[in-house]
Amino acid sequence: MRITWKIEKKRGNLRPVLTYTVTLEDFERQLATPPLSITSLIPEPPESWQEHCWPGQHERAGQDDAGERPCYQLSIPSHKGRHGSQSLRLPWREDNSYPEVEASFRLLREAFASELERAGASRPMHENSLELGGTALRSVAPAILGQRFLEAVGKA
Repeated sequence: MRITWKIEKKRGNLRPVLTYTVTLEDFERQLATPPLSITSLIPEPPESWQEHCWPGQHERAGQDDAGERPCYQLSIPSHKGRHGSQSLRLPWREDNSYPEVEASFRLLREAFASELERAGASRPMHENSLELGGTALRSVAPAILGQRFLEAVGKA
């Protein structure tokens, strides 16, 4: 799995936009991994549908309530989709610093690694024959050998 992302912010009172893409490798798709979502560490800004945040409004009002806001869900597509991408509007920040973005993608990668291990632990199976053995063979063998002996001497 490869995760790529970019954060773009235009000059002014516009909020930055995080766009990320998850690309599954062929071997991951062949394991039929299910879709996966985690709750990230990335807070969703209030009124996240607005592309702007004016001074004194919402996250720029001097109240840092990031711990109380809901966080975005990050997801990985199922094995049927090779790519998955999503765009999220980030809270406006004076310093344009978003360390929780990389930390969240690390959590997503760890969750997917666990899912991949679980899928990989389901071993393949190629069963196409069955032989008689053990106790059943020991109990039937004298009769089979006797029949073959009688056939060999022409008595059966």
